[in-house]
Amino acid sequence: MIKKFLVLSMCTVFLFGCKDKVKPGESEVKRQVVRGLTTQEVQITKVEDFYETTGTIKSRQISTVSGRIMGSVRSINVKEGEIVKRGQLLMTIDDNDLSERVKAAQKAVEAAAHNRSLMEITYRRYKGMYDERALSGQELDQIETQKKVAELEYERAKAMLAEAQTYQGFSRITAPISGVVSSKKIDTGSMAVPGAPFFIIEGTDSYHVEVAVDEGLSGKIKAGMLANIYVDSLNREYKGRVSEVVQSVDPQSRSFIVKIPISGTGIRSGSFARVKIPIGMRDTFLAPTASVVQKGQLMGLYTVDNKGVITYRLIKQGKRYADAVEVLSGLNAGDRIVIGGIDKVVDGGVIAGAKEQ
Repeated sequence: MIKKFLVLSMCTVFLFGCKDKVKPGESEVKRQVVRGLTTQEVQITKVEDFYETTGTIKSRQISTVSGRIMGSVRSINVKEGEIVKRGQLLMTIDDNDLSERVKAAQKAVEAAAHNRSLMEITYRRYKGMYDERALSGQELDQIETQKKVAELEYERAKAMLAEAQTYQGFSRITAPISGVVSSKKIDTGSMAVPGAPFFIIEGTDSYHVEVAVDEGLSGKIKAGMLANIYVDSLNREYKGRVSEVVQSVDPQSRSFIVKIPISGTGIRSGSFARVKIPIGMRDTFLAPTASVVQKGQLMGLYTVDNKGVITYRLIKQGKRYADAVEVLSGLNAGDRIVIGGIDKVVDGGVIAGAKEQ
């Protein structure tokens, strides 16, 4: 009887001793079972690499209007933002001095015309006397020379008048092209100086997007390459091709200029545009845009390990491709991510009945 009691006591001690040796970390964790999720295995994907930048829409025809004469500005007939037509009067410069020059030139033409008429009559009379042998050939030559000089003086006077009228015309500044007045740099009463800009007019028939491209892409972006252009103000995307690449690099910004024609309704000079220029193919990880979960300032994905445990993993986003986003860090090939049923996910839960894609 005593032996049986000892045996039972030893067994009891052994059992309780074994139970005390179970480590807390080895106890089974109860996790919430999550159903109805869709997962996808992450694979390396080839995508079209593109250079993304911003630019400004500009008119392809920009005209700086300046003058050729000095004088006080008498009137200005347009405002900034006003649409003008080619040949429309923009401003006038005081032309009192020029008007006097024109009047003087007109009188000179009249005097030269009278003198020419007189010499024509004199020549005919002397020619008749020469035909009647009443005048020598030398005397006729002298009169003929005077007649030619009178004709030259008349032509010279007309040229001077035309020049004076041309200069007077410079007092009227007209639009060289049709477009919109984007800038006005002078006011009534100011002194107009030859060569100084008065207005800037931008044509409204054709536009291009001008972007600054990092010098590291010099030689990679060439004329004829496709480009996607998104105009925020119009909420619209356009297709275009690079038309011009300015090879010189700006030493301050370390970039060079690329121009891409754009056309469409509502496009205006000065508008902001986003530009994407494809530059080749590369390998990367992609995740559906809908699978990316933002928590405060953090971006991440729900991953599922080989035991079905769901974990929120932080990622670094890259470029966007239609309905997918590039993952620069935070994922490895072969990882499983949740792409469907995101609203049902419980961080730390265990997945059940997942649909694999």
